Amino acid sequence: MVRTRFAPSPTGYMHIGNLRTALYEYLIAKSNNGKFILRIEDTDQERIVDGSVDVIFKTLKTVGLKHDEGPDIGGDYGPYVQSERKALYMPHALEMIKKGAAYHCFCTKERLQALKEELEASGKANAYDRRCLGLSAEEVRQNLENKVPFVIRQKMPREGHTEFHDAVYGAISVDNSELEDQVLIKSDGLPTYNFANVIDDHLMEITHVVRGSEYLSSTPKYNLVYESLGWSIPVYVHLPTVTKPGGQKLSKRAGDASFEDLLGMGYLVEAVVNYIALLGWSPKGTQEIFTLADLEKCFDIAGISKSPSAFDFPKLNYFNAEHLRRKNPDEFHEVVLPYIRKAVKNSAYDTRKIAKTLQPRVEILLTIPEMVDFYDRLPDYGAELFINKKNKSSIETSQNSLAAVLEGLASIQEWGYNAIHETMGNTALQNNMKTGQVMWPARIALTGRQVTPGGAVEVAEILGKDECMRRIGLGLEKIRVSNDGVTGH
Repeated sequence: MVRTRFAPSPTGYMHIGNLRTALYEYLIAKSNNGKFILRIEDTDQERIVDGSVDVIFKTLKTVGLKHDEGPDIGGDYGPYVQSERKALYMPHALEMIKKGAAYHCFCTKERLQALKEELEASGKANAYDRRCLGLSAEEVRQNLENKVPFVIRQKMPREGHTEFHDAVYGAISVDNSELEDQVLIKSDGLPTYNFANVIDDHLMEITHVVRGSEYLSSTPKYNLVYESLGWSIPVYVHLPTVTKPGGQKLSKRAGDASFEDLLGMGYLVEAVVNYIALLGWSPKGTQEIFTLADLEKCFDIAGISKSPSAFDFPKLNYFNAEHLRRKNPDEFHEVVLPYIRKAVKNSAYDTRKIAKTLQPRVEILLTIPEMVDFYDRLPDYGAELFINKKNKSSIETSQNSLAAVLEGLASIQEWGYNAIHETMGNTALQNNMKTGQVMWPARIALTGRQVTPGGAVEVAEILGKDECMRRIGLGLEKIRVSNDGVTGH
């Protein structure tokens, strides 16, 4: 059975790269009828941020990535928190020592720092000099009896090269001379990130290891641990980097948005998931709008690209708009209502009708309040807005149009879309005007804006007869004042 794991460290927010890794791991499992496991990697205690575990759980739940095993629901391979698995790591490290694949290192921090400075001064790469590898068995025994602090280091081969296969990048070869004798067990008895990963992945029977391409160079170290313990090596799936459009790596320190930030900015969960899925993966065919359920059925490792992918907000805006368009009216109204209510407090206005005007036009939910705030408060505007060269509207034609529209609207007995539309259409015919020469000035008078969600008829219906006529009257007054200013009256 395919078994994947998402193993985040609780060190803060969920950034886009982490979320994409979790998504791909989930999809690899589900597209193969496998299991998706959540494991918390908290061995680096100094970097833990309070509340981060809750962020991990909340994010996975919000996105819909339901894990089959994990700290909160258990499973046959627990515990699923690394700090609770501490007793599992040392025996394997000691076994590697017996097999000659690792050794005790008693060097102090002071000596290691001095060695680092010496190597840097001579222009050499920082690497441990294997001083403790030469200790006799008796010297090691005495140090352990005397409780001299130690770490356990992996003994890397110095000759030749190590090869492995990656599902995305193919055959990879690394010169063994580049591999440092990395620490497996730290002085506090906890494993390092690299060592814990290997042990936990094996004991949890993980079949596919998914991670960023920055770990490609570290993979030989993992494989040498597997081989020294006689274990099968999993399938590796290294993912291309997610960058900014300019090629720089995404970073919270640089102000780049986290998943929670994107939701706060007015993006739908399903739109973010859809877009992130395509950051480095190409589906077969031409479909580009996917739900999570769609992705579970069609995801294929073969579609993952080797090239970095740029996180582009205009493209995310497109996906967000498409997912908004696909919602039925009730779903859309439920989503946008909180944003409408931030600007439209007047309960007399039908929010469902306002939502209907928004659905074909809105891209980001956060922009909705400024799109509809004219309902509660007509903004101040100048008479020059009535001029539109495209439909040949002028101050004069707008004045005549508004006066005729005002008269026609006053005669409507049953206020509604059809009656308003018919009245404005008749106004254009009776005054030998183009439809735009009627609708344009009406929109300006009703909203104080040249661009609005919904045209003059939709807005007029929502405002109601009395408010509609009041605003058109104000528009006529603005034109009159403007004309007086021009003529000097």
